[in-house]
Amino acid sequence: MKLSKAQYDEIAQFLGHMQPTRQSLRKLKEKFPSQSQSTLLSIFSQEYQKQIKRTHAKHHTAEAIETYYQSKLAYEVDFAPSLMARIVLERFLQEKEQAIPSKTLISSMLRDPSQIPDEVLANQVYQCTVNDCCYGPLVDCIKHFINSSSYFLCTAEDQLRAKGYDKTPDFILEVPVAVEGHIIHWIESKASFGDESSHQAHLQDQFWSYWNRFGPGLVIYWYGFIEELDCHRERGILLKDCFPTDIVTLRHSVAQR
Repeated sequence: MKLSKAQYDEIAQFLGHMQPTRQSLRKLKEKFPSQSQSTLLSIFSQEYQKQIKRTHAKHHTAEAIETYYQSKLAYEVDFAPSLMARIVLERFLQEKEQAIPSKTLISSMLRDPSQIPDEVLANQVYQCTVNDCCYGPLVDCIKHFINSSSYFLCTAEDQLRAKGYDKTPDFILEVPVAVEGHIIHWIESKASFGDESSHQAHLQDQFWSYWNRFGPGLVIYWYGFIEELDCHRERGILLKDCFPTDIVTLRHSVAQR
């Protein structure tokens, strides 16, 4: 779904300081009934993530961690439940083992709370992860599924990395195709909404690097994007909110002649 900049700004302004709860999402859907629920969820999640990044440092001071460990109330301090669970779990393991736990161990316990050697804490961590619609292992799984559900005749990202490429798109087409009159050599899949800040960051960190190395390509924002951002088509970067249906292949082009 494409939104104008004005439509996006209206949604972002409405979100304000809303907490990441299902009740808030229902209010958002009621306010903007014509918009896709998945698009609203993605915007809601990204706006909240921006807020979390701005306040991240203050939640990781020794004093704050000790307070959270004693209270375990994420919403009272306006912090994502899954991130709060990570802080509390790390503090618990540090006290129990008298050593700083590895990130791998913490991530494993967040994915499977039954590994946590404390029934009460395990249940609390589970409740945090299933009730967090912006962060956590469940959200990560959903995003991974969306990104991996597309398939095309191409060289996948892991194969490119095996060949020594550092920054690589999700797919490189073995035979370029044309989409809406533009030649496409690669496809990048984003399980998110393309807002201005995230898209500019992607352009700088990824898309222009892909363009320099592989030529023009296509970016798919599965949850939509601000339509004014699709302004680099002539330079070789197209934006879509779904997989294109009007693909012209070399074989198709030759047959028409």
